[in-house]
Amino acid sequence: MKQDIRKVSIGDLETFFLSNDEKKFRSKQVFEWLWKKSSTSFEQMSNLSLETRDLLNKNYQISPAIINQIQTSSDGAIKSGFKLYDGNVVEGVLIPSRKRMTACVSSQVGCSLSCTFCATGFMDRKRNLDAGEIYDQVVEINRQAKKSFSLPLTNIVFMGMGEPLLNYSNVLQSIEYITSPQGLGMSPQRITVSTAGVAKMIQRLGDDKVRFKLALSLHAADDEKRDKIMPINETNSLETLKKALRYYFDKTKNHITFEYIIFKGFNDQIEDAKKLIKFVRSFPSMVNIIEYNPVEGVEFSRAESSVTDRFRDFLEKNGVNARIRRSRGKDIDAACGQLANKS
Repeated sequence: MKQDIRKVSIGDLETFFLSNDEKKFRSKQVFEWLWKKSSTSFEQMSNLSLETRDLLNKNYQISPAIINQIQTSSDGAIKSGFKLYDGNVVEGVLIPSRKRMTACVSSQVGCSLSCTFCATGFMDRKRNLDAGEIYDQVVEINRQAKKSFSLPLTNIVFMGMGEPLLNYSNVLQSIEYITSPQGLGMSPQRITVSTAGVAKMIQRLGDDKVRFKLALSLHAADDEKRDKIMPINETNSLETLKKALRYYFDKTKNHITFEYIIFKGFNDQIEDAKKLIKFVRSFPSMVNIIEYNPVEGVEFSRAESSVTDRFRDFLEKNGVNARIRRSRGKDIDAACGQLANKS
């Protein structure tokens, strides 16, 4: 099997061309076709000679993630199944609103964290996505946004299938291709990476001084409760996470978003809100309160709207910037926590 050229560095491409009596600058041309123009075949690289394209075809291949199924929600959200070169499938979602077009992308095939409320958590983690496979989701969802809504993507969230920080190097490489002037040129401030809480990798984000935004899927500011719904908390306690987040903020000065799915009778009381306030006050931050979306086989249910509103109001009265995030795509299992490749 030929090597995927998108896994080859520009330096190795230069060496390849020079060893085949081609000009060194061909590598920059190819790199631009791959990451700026999103080419999926060598035939599309029209400023290369036929001989050069044949040379590439003989030595390399391009293995893009290809949409093999699309579902459209009554609220406009579009869920796509992306078939990968090895037959695995991941899901990505276009979430439209009046002025924002958001792509929710996946970083792994399945997930290893087994959060009890999340459909993806019931799947085995088969493998990490490579940087190109993540990049492909963004390119295709951007095309959907332009075609369906005449607007380009404004935001990207790594909140699909998988834990992004357990695929650290590929996630950061994909963001480089998405944000680089030699790539898609999007602002890193329009990108949010969401983690269930891998403390040592949050610290590494600080060391790398990343420019994109960070969101922590918190869902409970009480270790006992968080242990019950998120097994990762057993090795990444709230105190450990707090230290990692403080380190991250000190290094990057990036504000932190806390995601808080509110479950009926579990974490929706004022006492829960008080614990949440105590935790998030340690950093400049905001809290997204997320409606729970039903997952087959899971006993949790959605908190009453009046309870959710009261919870939000209590946070705001105590100086916490909070908002309720209404889920989109529930009718096609495209909402937060529902991605599971059911089809």
